[in-house]
Amino acid sequence: MTRTSLNLGKNWEQKVPFSLGVVVSGKFLFTAGITARDNDGNVVGVNSMREQVAQCFANLSEVLDAAGASWANVVKYTIYTTDIQDYNEHTKDIRTPFFVDGPAATLIEVRKLIDPKMLVEIEAIVHID
Repeated sequence: MTRTSLNLGKNWEQKVPFSLGVVVSGKFLFTAGITARDNDGNVVGVNSMREQVAQCFANLSEVLDAAGASWANVVKYTIYTTDIQDYNEHTKDIRTPFFVDGPAATLIEVRKLIDPKMLVEIEAIVHID
């Protein structure tokens, strides 16, 4: 894969785990919105942003594995949350390891997700070698 993370030289860019843009070539995987559901479809971590973020990344890991990809292949995340402050304040340590090689990222606060027990939904664009 040819991959170039853009760096515009802004001071704040060194403080975040993502890039403003990533240029790649090749074959892509576009995931669905990945939520905090267990194998039976039950929402994990009701009222816990930390547990839900961890479960979302665990579920996304299964999708990446099925496609033959890894976290280093993720070029863009879009993350939807019902509480951006809770997400930012309480999940940095569990989400940062999944931002390998500075993927582009967007974080959006929404009023609600498809299930009222859900606090976060994560989708990814993945380059497959």
